[in-house]
Amino acid sequence: MLATGHYVRRIEGEEGAELHGAEVAGKDQSYFLFATTPEQLDFLRFPLGGLPKSETRRLAEELDLPVADKPDSQDICFVPNGSYARVVEKLRPGALDPGEIVDLEGRVLGRHEGVINYTIGQRRGLGIGGVEQPYYVVGIEAAAKRVVVGPKEALARDRVFVKELNWLGGALPGPEGRACRVKLRSAQTPAEARVFTTGGGGALVELAAPQYGIAPGQAAVLYDGSRVLGGGWITGSEQSRAAA
Repeated sequence: MLATGHYVRRIEGEEGAELHGAEVAGKDQSYFLFATTPEQLDFLRFPLGGLPKSETRRLAEELDLPVADKPDSQDICFVPNGSYARVVEKLRPGALDPGEIVDLEGRVLGRHEGVINYTIGQRRGLGIGGVEQPYYVVGIEAAAKRVVVGPKEALARDRVFVKELNWLGGALPGPEGRACRVKLRSAQTPAEARVFTTGGGGALVELAAPQYGIAPGQAAVLYDGSRVLGGGWITGSEQSRAAA
């Protein structure tokens, strides 16, 4: 077996190993481990998942480990200076090229210094003026180097499409789907939903109430209580006619 320091729990269920969130919600890292396969979960152990960070530090001090007083990490390990944009620029040339900021009708409201500096749902720092209500980023057209903004209601979505579904919840949902809760961002409170498989490794997540700021490329992670049912990568979202 392999033990890691992630704050999640591995619990033996009736059908094998299950992945659960940490006991301390503020340290839970289950959102980031949704892609762990059943075979990997059989092999892994997470001894810290039931401990608060203070107890982990106490044990490290007791064992005379040099990391006992190490500050909590605030950055991705390969971005120690916090310059995410520069890393993305190397991986995706052109992400820092300037372009237009437009509204939903295509009217130019301003200019930007690179689409990498914007994210779906962003309100502050848009660099536009002359609008009568708060505007949010509702779309990013990377190929056209264009950022699309609009009112908050333009962000509302209650159907989310997912690819590369990794399922840890036993039998796949049938035609009626499966009730669950879903996190669409790492810091988001899970929302009530129902998941349906769509074939080809995809899934459709229908939300009980519209959510805002759903961005392609983010992970959609599905839960039943503390248990991780699985998850996948968001490819798109829409507002159903019933919710519109």
